[in-house]
Amino acid sequence: MIIHKLSDVQTTNIGEDTTIWQFVVILAGAVIGRNCNICANVLVENDVIIGDNVTIKSGVYIWDGVILEDNVFIGPCVAFTNDKYPRSKEYPNVFLNSRVM
Repeated sequence: MIIHKLSDVQTTNIGEDTTIWQFVVILAGAVIGRNCNICANVLVENDVIIGDNVTIKSGVYIWDGVILEDNVFIGPCVAFTNDKYPRSKEYPNVFLNSRVM
């Protein structure tokens, strides 16, 4: 296991042969599998499970409740969500009654 000195890794649940690069934050409750590659500027919250042989590219946010199974590739700048009921196009009435000149 390789953990870059400029990362903040609070969990001890990391599998062997995993590499964690600079500016990564992994909170204490996260579980990281074997042979993973977690690139720079990634955030992993507490209630996250990452399987074996997973690659997570730069700029990814993995929030509580996300489970990544084995052999998964996550491309750069992906943001997972844990909001089961996100608002979509529900605007307050004030916007509907205003005019733009």
